[in-house]
Amino acid sequence: MRASLSVSSSSSMLRDLPVLLVAVVWGSSFLAVQRVAEPRTAVAMLVLRFGLVLPLLGAVAWRSLRRLSRAEWLGGAALGLVLSGIFLLETYGAVHTSATNAGLIISLAMVLTPLGESALARTAPPRAFLAAAGLAVAGVALLTGDGGLRPPTLGDLLVLGAALVRSAYVLATARTRAVRDTDTLAITWIQLTVATSVFAVVALSVGPSPWAVARSYGAGQWAWLLHLSLFCTLFAFFVQTWAVRESSPSRVSLLLGTEPLWAAVFGITIAGNRMGPLALLGGALVLVATEWGRRTAPTPERDEASEPVPESVPV
Repeated sequence: MRASLSVSSSSSMLRDLPVLLVAVVWGSSFLAVQRVAEPRTAVAMLVLRFGLVLPLLGAVAWRSLRRLSRAEWLGGAALGLVLSGIFLLETYGAVHTSATNAGLIISLAMVLTPLGESALARTAPPRAFLAAAGLAVAGVALLTGDGGLRPPTLGDLLVLGAALVRSAYVLATARTRAVRDTDTLAITWIQLTVATSVFAVVALSVGPSPWAVARSYGAGQWAWLLHLSLFCTLFAFFVQTWAVRESSPSRVSLLLGTEPLWAAVFGITIAGNRMGPLALLGGALVLVATEWGRRTAPTPERDEASEPVPESVPV
Protein backbone atom coordinates (compact mmCIF):
# COMPACT_ATOMS: atom_id res chain seq x y z
CA MET A 1 0.00 0.00 0.00
CA ARG A 2 2.88 2.35 0.76
CA ALA A 3 4.28 1.65 -2.69
CA SER A 4 0.90 2.52 -4.21
CA LEU A 5 0.75 5.79 -2.28
CA SER A 6 4.31 6.60 -3.34
CA VAL A 7 3.51 6.01 -7.02
CA SER A 8 0.33 8.10 -6.72
CA SER A 9 2.25 10.92 -5.04
CA SER A 10 4.97 10.87 -7.70
CA SER A 11 2.36 10.90 -10.46
CA SER A 12 0.61 13.87 -8.85
CA MET A 13 3.91 15.76 -8.59
CA LEU A 14 4.66 15.10 -12.27
CA ARG A 15 1.25 16.53 -13.22
CA ASP A 16 1.70 19.54 -10.98
CA LEU A 17 5.22 20.46 -12.10
CA PRO A 18 4.31 21.80 -15.59
CA VAL A 19 1.49 23.90 -14.09
CA LEU A 20 3.85 25.30 -11.49
CA LEU A 21 6.29 26.14 -14.29
CA VAL A 22 3.49 28.12 -16.00
CA ALA A 23 3.05 30.16 -12.82
CA VAL A 24 6.81 30.76 -12.76
CA VAL A 25 7.02 31.94 -16.38
CA TRP A 26 3.94 34.13 -15.95
CA GLY A 27 5.59 35.63 -12.87
CA SER A 28 8.64 36.41 -15.00
CA SER A 29 6.57 38.02 -17.77
CA PHE A 30 6.43 41.43 -16.06
CA LEU A 31 10.21 41.55 -15.86
CA ALA A 32 10.46 40.33 -19.47
CA VAL A 33 8.16 43.14 -20.65
CA GLN A 34 10.40 45.69 -18.94
CA ARG A 35 13.42 44.22 -20.73
CA VAL A 36 11.94 44.50 -24.24
CA ALA A 37 9.59 47.49 -24.05
CA GLU A 38 9.38 51.10 -22.98
CA PRO A 39 6.42 53.48 -23.29
CA ARG A 40 7.19 54.32 -26.94
CA THR A 41 7.70 50.71 -28.06
CA ALA A 42 5.13 48.85 -25.93
CA VAL A 43 2.53 48.44 -28.70
CA ALA A 44 5.11 47.42 -31.31
CA MET A 45 6.44 44.82 -28.87
CA LEU A 46 2.94 43.34 -28.49
CA VAL A 47 2.67 42.99 -32.29
CA LEU A 48 5.97 41.12 -32.36
CA ARG A 49 5.16 38.97 -29.32
CA PHE A 50 1.93 37.58 -30.74
CA GLY A 51 2.93 37.78 -34.37
CA LEU A 52 5.58 35.16 -33.60
CA VAL A 53 3.18 32.73 -31.93
CA LEU A 54 0.02 33.08 -34.06
CA PRO A 55 1.29 31.05 -37.05
CA LEU A 56 2.13 28.12 -34.75
CA LEU A 57 -1.24 28.24 -33.01
CA GLY A 58 -3.03 28.66 -36.33
CA ALA A 59 -1.34 25.60 -37.85
CA VAL A 60 -2.49 23.44 -34.93
CA ALA A 61 -6.00 24.91 -34.83
CA TRP A 62 -6.59 24.95 -38.61
CA ARG A 63 -9.06 22.05 -38.73
CA SER A 64 -11.08 23.37 -35.80
CA LEU A 65 -11.15 26.88 -37.26
CA ARG A 66 -12.66 25.59 -40.51
CA ARG A 67 -15.61 24.11 -38.58
CA LEU A 68 -16.54 27.27 -36.67
CA SER A 69 -19.84 29.02 -37.30
CA ARG A 70 -20.26 32.73 -38.01
CA ALA A 71 -21.56 33.25 -34.46
CA GLU A 72 -18.47 31.59 -32.99
CA TRP A 73 -16.15 33.78 -35.06
CA LEU A 74 -18.03 36.92 -33.98
CA GLY A 75 -18.09 35.83 -30.33
CA GLY A 76 -14.36 35.13 -30.36
CA ALA A 77 -13.68 38.45 -32.08
CA ALA A 78 -15.66 40.36 -29.45
CA LEU A 79 -13.71 38.69 -26.66
CA GLY A 80 -10.50 39.46 -28.55
CA LEU A 81 -11.28 43.17 -28.37
CA VAL A 82 -11.59 42.92 -24.59
CA LEU A 83 -8.38 40.88 -24.45
CA SER A 84 -6.52 43.61 -26.36
CA GLY A 85 -7.52 46.06 -23.63
CA ILE A 86 -6.06 43.76 -20.96
CA PHE A 87 -2.73 43.46 -22.78
CA LEU A 88 -2.47 47.19 -23.46
CA LEU A 89 -3.22 48.19 -19.87
CA GLU A 90 -0.99 45.49 -18.40
CA THR A 91 1.95 46.17 -20.71
CA TYR A 92 1.87 49.96 -20.30
CA GLY A 93 1.43 49.45 -16.57
CA ALA A 94 4.41 47.11 -16.37
CA VAL A 95 6.74 49.64 -18.00
CA HIS A 96 5.59 52.39 -15.61
CA THR A 97 5.88 50.50 -12.33
CA SER A 98 8.04 47.78 -10.78
CA ALA A 99 7.73 44.14 -11.83
CA THR A 100 6.91 43.28 -8.21
CA ASN A 101 4.05 45.77 -7.98
CA ALA A 102 2.63 44.71 -11.35
CA GLY A 103 2.59 41.02 -10.45
CA LEU A 104 0.94 41.59 -7.09
CA ILE A 105 -1.67 44.11 -8.25
CA ILE A 106 -2.82 42.00 -11.21
CA SER A 107 -3.55 39.15 -8.77
CA LEU A 108 -6.49 41.21 -7.48
CA ALA A 109 -8.45 39.85 -10.46
CA MET A 110 -8.86 36.66 -8.41
CA VAL A 111 -10.87 38.67 -5.87
CA LEU A 112 -12.61 41.03 -8.30
CA THR A 113 -13.99 38.23 -10.50
CA PRO A 114 -16.10 36.53 -7.79
CA LEU A 115 -17.35 39.97 -6.68
CA GLY A 116 -18.53 40.67 -10.21
CA GLU A 117 -20.09 37.24 -10.46
CA SER A 118 -22.04 37.81 -7.24
CA ALA A 119 -23.23 41.18 -8.53
CA LEU A 120 -24.49 39.65 -11.77
CA ALA A 121 -26.20 36.82 -9.89
CA ARG A 122 -27.61 39.30 -7.33
CA THR A 123 -26.34 37.30 -4.39
CA ALA A 124 -24.46 38.60 -1.37
CA PRO A 125 -20.83 37.39 -1.09
CA PRO A 126 -19.86 35.57 2.13
CA ARG A 127 -18.56 37.82 4.89
CA ALA A 128 -15.24 35.98 4.86
CA PHE A 129 -14.82 36.81 1.17
CA LEU A 130 -15.63 40.49 1.76
CA ALA A 131 -13.03 40.51 4.54
CA ALA A 132 -10.48 39.02 2.11
CA ALA A 133 -11.34 41.70 -0.46
CA GLY A 134 -10.86 44.43 2.14
CA LEU A 135 -7.53 42.92 3.17
CA ALA A 136 -6.43 42.90 -0.49
CA VAL A 137 -7.28 46.59 -0.89
CA ALA A 138 -5.33 47.43 2.28
CA GLY A 139 -2.38 45.41 0.99
CA VAL A 140 -2.37 47.23 -2.35
CA ALA A 141 -2.52 50.60 -0.55
CA LEU A 142 0.57 49.71 1.49
CA LEU A 143 2.35 48.21 -1.52
CA THR A 144 1.79 51.05 -3.98
CA GLY A 145 2.36 53.74 -1.36
CA ASP A 146 5.56 52.01 -0.24
CA GLY A 147 4.28 52.26 3.30
CA GLY A 148 3.68 56.00 3.11
CA LEU A 149 0.99 58.40 1.90
CA ARG A 150 2.30 58.57 -1.66
CA PRO A 151 -0.50 58.11 -4.22
CA PRO A 152 -0.27 55.15 -6.63
CA THR A 153 1.87 55.68 -9.72
CA LEU A 154 0.45 55.73 -13.24
CA GLY A 155 1.76 52.21 -13.75
CA ASP A 156 0.04 50.95 -10.60
CA LEU A 157 -3.29 52.39 -11.77
CA LEU A 158 -2.90 50.92 -15.27
CA VAL A 159 -2.24 47.44 -13.87
CA LEU A 160 -5.22 47.83 -11.54
CA GLY A 161 -7.28 48.71 -14.60
CA ALA A 162 -5.97 45.57 -16.29
CA ALA A 163 -7.14 43.51 -13.29
CA LEU A 164 -10.62 45.04 -13.59
CA VAL A 165 -10.81 44.36 -17.34
CA ARG A 166 -9.45 40.84 -16.82
CA SER A 167 -12.30 40.16 -14.40
CA ALA A 168 -14.81 41.50 -16.92
CA TYR A 169 -13.23 39.29 -19.58
CA VAL A 170 -13.64 36.14 -17.47
CA LEU A 171 -17.27 36.97 -16.72
CA ALA A 172 -17.99 37.76 -20.39
CA THR A 173 -16.38 34.52 -21.53
CA ALA A 174 -18.52 32.52 -19.10
CA ARG A 175 -21.69 34.14 -20.43
CA THR A 176 -21.04 34.21 -24.17
CA ARG A 177 -23.22 31.45 -25.59
CA ALA A 178 -21.53 31.49 -28.99
CA VAL A 179 -18.15 30.30 -27.64
CA ARG A 180 -19.32 28.08 -24.78
CA ASP A 181 -18.78 24.78 -26.60
CA THR A 182 -16.17 25.99 -29.09
CA ASP A 183 -12.78 24.30 -29.39
CA THR A 184 -10.50 26.07 -26.91
CA LEU A 185 -7.52 26.32 -29.24
CA ALA A 186 -9.59 27.73 -32.09
CA ILE A 187 -11.30 30.39 -29.99
CA THR A 188 -7.98 31.39 -28.42
CA TRP A 189 -6.44 31.83 -31.88
CA ILE A 190 -9.32 34.10 -32.94
CA GLN A 191 -9.02 36.22 -29.80
CA LEU A 192 -5.25 36.61 -30.09
CA THR A 193 -5.53 37.40 -33.81
CA VAL A 194 -8.08 40.15 -33.18
CA ALA A 195 -5.99 41.53 -30.30
CA THR A 196 -2.86 41.54 -32.48
CA SER A 197 -4.78 43.33 -35.24
CA VAL A 198 -5.76 46.02 -32.73
CA PHE A 199 -2.12 46.39 -31.68
CA ALA A 200 -1.03 46.67 -35.32
CA VAL A 201 -3.54 49.47 -35.98
CA VAL A 202 -2.56 51.35 -32.81
CA ALA A 203 1.13 50.95 -33.69
CA LEU A 204 0.57 52.98 -36.87
CA SER A 205 0.19 56.13 -34.76
CA VAL A 206 2.06 55.28 -31.55
CA GLY A 207 5.84 55.05 -31.53
CA PRO A 208 8.09 53.27 -34.05
CA SER A 209 6.86 50.45 -36.26
CA PRO A 210 7.19 46.82 -35.15
CA TRP A 211 9.79 46.24 -37.87
CA ALA A 212 11.93 49.13 -36.65
CA VAL A 213 11.71 47.82 -33.08
CA ALA A 214 12.62 44.30 -34.25
CA ARG A 215 15.70 45.63 -36.04
CA SER A 216 16.77 47.54 -32.93
CA TYR A 217 16.69 44.50 -30.64
CA GLY A 218 19.92 42.87 -29.59
CA ALA A 219 20.40 39.21 -28.75
CA GLY A 220 19.32 39.67 -25.15
CA GLN A 221 16.10 41.45 -26.07
CA TRP A 222 15.25 38.81 -28.66
CA ALA A 223 15.76 36.15 -25.98
CA TRP A 224 13.30 37.92 -23.68
CA LEU A 225 10.81 38.38 -26.53
CA LEU A 226 10.97 34.69 -27.44
CA HIS A 227 10.48 33.90 -23.77
CA LEU A 228 7.27 35.96 -23.82
CA SER A 229 6.05 34.36 -27.04
CA LEU A 230 7.02 30.72 -26.63
CA PHE A 231 6.88 30.19 -22.87
CA CYS A 232 4.52 32.83 -21.45
CA THR A 233 1.99 32.32 -24.26
CA LEU A 234 2.35 29.09 -26.25
CA PHE A 235 3.74 26.80 -23.53
CA ALA A 236 1.39 28.24 -20.89
CA PHE A 237 -1.70 27.73 -23.02
CA PHE A 238 -0.98 24.12 -23.91
CA VAL A 239 -0.09 23.20 -20.32
CA GLN A 240 -3.31 24.78 -19.03
CA THR A 241 -5.39 22.85 -21.55
CA TRP A 242 -3.65 19.57 -20.68
CA ALA A 243 -3.67 20.14 -16.92
CA VAL A 244 -7.38 20.88 -16.62
CA ARG A 245 -8.08 17.55 -18.30
CA GLU A 246 -5.54 15.58 -16.28
CA SER A 247 -6.10 17.24 -12.91
CA SER A 248 -8.85 19.15 -11.12
CA PRO A 249 -9.56 22.80 -12.07
CA SER A 250 -9.26 23.76 -8.41
CA ARG A 251 -5.80 22.24 -8.15
CA VAL A 252 -4.69 23.95 -11.36
CA SER A 253 -6.11 27.28 -10.17
CA LEU A 254 -4.30 26.95 -6.84
CA LEU A 255 -0.95 26.34 -8.53
CA LEU A 256 -1.44 29.17 -11.04
CA GLY A 257 -2.34 31.41 -8.11
CA THR A 258 1.34 31.44 -7.09
CA GLU A 259 2.07 33.73 -10.09
CA PRO A 260 2.29 36.95 -8.01
CA LEU A 261 4.72 35.26 -5.64
CA TRP A 262 7.06 34.47 -8.53
CA ALA A 263 6.62 38.00 -9.91
CA ALA A 264 7.85 39.32 -6.57
CA VAL A 265 10.77 36.87 -6.55
CA PHE A 266 11.93 37.92 -10.04
CA GLY A 267 11.34 41.60 -9.34
CA ILE A 268 13.40 41.59 -6.16
CA THR A 269 16.21 39.19 -7.14
CA ILE A 270 16.76 40.14 -10.80
CA ALA A 271 15.26 43.60 -11.33
CA GLY A 272 16.54 44.81 -7.96
CA ASN A 273 13.17 46.17 -6.82
CA ARG A 274 13.51 47.53 -3.30
CA MET A 275 10.58 47.47 -0.89
CA GLY A 276 10.33 49.02 2.54
CA PRO A 277 9.02 47.05 5.53
CA LEU A 278 5.43 48.30 5.14
CA ALA A 279 5.49 47.70 1.38
CA LEU A 280 6.66 44.14 2.03
CA LEU A 281 3.79 43.79 4.48
CA GLY A 282 1.41 45.08 1.83
CA GLY A 283 2.68 42.53 -0.70
CA ALA A 284 2.25 39.74 1.84
CA LEU A 285 -1.29 40.92 2.57
CA VAL A 286 -2.15 40.81 -1.15
CA LEU A 287 -0.90 37.23 -1.40
CA VAL A 288 -2.79 36.14 1.73
CA ALA A 289 -5.96 37.98 0.71
CA THR A 290 -6.08 36.55 -2.82
CA GLU A 291 -5.64 33.00 -1.51
CA TRP A 292 -8.20 33.57 1.25
CA GLY A 293 -10.55 35.09 -1.31
CA ARG A 294 -10.08 32.12 -3.62
CA ARG A 295 -11.01 29.68 -0.86
CA THR A 296 -14.05 31.66 0.32
CA ALA A 297 -15.25 32.90 -3.08
CA PRO A 298 -19.02 32.84 -3.58
CA THR A 299 -20.39 30.13 -5.84
CA PRO A 300 -23.73 31.41 -7.16
CA GLU A 301 -25.99 28.99 -8.98
CA ARG A 302 -25.42 28.99 -12.72
CA ASP A 303 -27.96 28.61 -15.43
CA GLU A 304 -27.42 26.96 -18.80
CA ALA A 305 -26.09 30.19 -20.28
CA SER A 306 -23.35 30.48 -17.71
CA GLU A 307 -20.54 28.02 -17.11
CA PRO A 308 -17.36 28.36 -15.09
CA VAL A 309 -14.17 29.19 -16.92
CA PRO A 310 -10.59 29.37 -15.69
CA GLU A 311 -9.71 32.72 -14.09
CA SER A 312 -6.43 32.84 -15.97
CA VAL A 313 -5.77 34.64 -19.19
CA PRO A 314 -2.81 33.63 -21.37
CA VAL A 315 -1.02 36.87 -20.62
